[in-house]
Amino acid sequence: MQTLTDIELPYLPVETPEFAADPVSYFREAKAENAWIAKSDIGYWVHDYQAIRDLLSQDEKLRPAYDGIVEMLGAHGTPWGRFTEEQLISLPAEQHAALRTTFAKKFTPRFANQLRPMMQETITRMLDEWAPKGKFDFEEFASSFPITVMFTLVGAPTEEIEGIRKSLETLGLAFSMDESRVPEIHAAFDRLEALVRRIIADRKASPDKGQRGDLLDLLIDTSEEGGIPDRQLEDLVIFFFIAGYDTSKNVLTYTIRLLLDRPDVYEKCAADLEYCRKVLDESLRLFNPGSVPRYTREDMVYRDLLLPKDTMLWFTLNVSGRDEIAFDRPDVFDPDREIDPTTRPIPFSLGKHMCLGQHIARAQLQEALHQIAQRLQNPKLAGEHGWRPYPGAWGLKGLPIEFTPAN
Repeated sequence: MQTLTDIELPYLPVETPEFAADPVSYFREAKAENAWIAKSDIGYWVHDYQAIRDLLSQDEKLRPAYDGIVEMLGAHGTPWGRFTEEQLISLPAEQHAALRTTFAKKFTPRFANQLRPMMQETITRMLDEWAPKGKFDFEEFASSFPITVMFTLVGAPTEEIEGIRKSLETLGLAFSMDESRVPEIHAAFDRLEALVRRIIADRKASPDKGQRGDLLDLLIDTSEEGGIPDRQLEDLVIFFFIAGYDTSKNVLTYTIRLLLDRPDVYEKCAADLEYCRKVLDESLRLFNPGSVPRYTREDMVYRDLLLPKDTMLWFTLNVSGRDEIAFDRPDVFDPDREIDPTTRPIPFSLGKHMCLGQHIARAQLQEALHQIAQRLQNPKLAGEHGWRPYPGAWGLKGLPIEFTPAN
């Protein structure tokens, strides 16, 4: 049996713009040297689909690595550092299980479907404003949708949308491991935390508390039923803001980039809401924003390689669907592809850490894509786009498009 220091592992420059623009090529080059793991300046990267599934399924041998990221950025003792170390996905196993069990039974497909009329109204209102322009940065448009939905779900004052949107953009870059951004991250978090504390306090003091039936009512009622402390309730609402924003904005933007090259598929999205689900499933196979960091809780052995306790592992969920062994024609965008049940894409993680809000995310993406395809006809790329840093909330940076507004 070998250890990580016994073998020469391929090196990945994950913090560079070149890597962010094409991580799949880098991972495939690394795979030619080692079938499943590579090194970087911020830890080791598990880039093989089967290895990701095998290791993440051993949850008892792994622990969240967010405290290590906070330490790397020198943010211990700050409000953002505390939140990052204590948020739902960072909690010790027993606390995580208790909190997740309390809320998971509420976040069902049925609940997400109850929100669809509000989602439809929101995207319609946005398209009424944006579509007549005939040309705009789609990433900017996409960034406005999930935050507007979230503000509606928690009854937050709409005049604060733009300020919180900018804060969420900054917080999405927190795990890019750039220390120069830390002061901006702290300011962004302070603004978001203040909003969340205010809306929770206002709702609890309101005479119609529990009568609106929105997400904030659900979270407050469930936390009171389960004896969840106020601090954890606030953290959960903050977490939904951050996670929901990055996923929906970046996936919707990437999906439209794919569809610019497939007008036939785009037209089907306009005609068929259910087909939009298939398109989004395929888009999520090709891309999602997040790579998941974990520390080994103890010495682990995988494929005859010893991973010592406290080894930082990054799991590449965001490109795992491009694995050439697990998927046939992995680079081909094909919404009609048959999915092998033994190699399903894993964009929302696995097991105990499966994303709580995935049903809400899928519903709002489906509703948005359907109406966008109806209202923005014959879209074309109208300029170049860039890429956000790969570690953290990865995705397109800017997507200028031009189109014919529907009558």
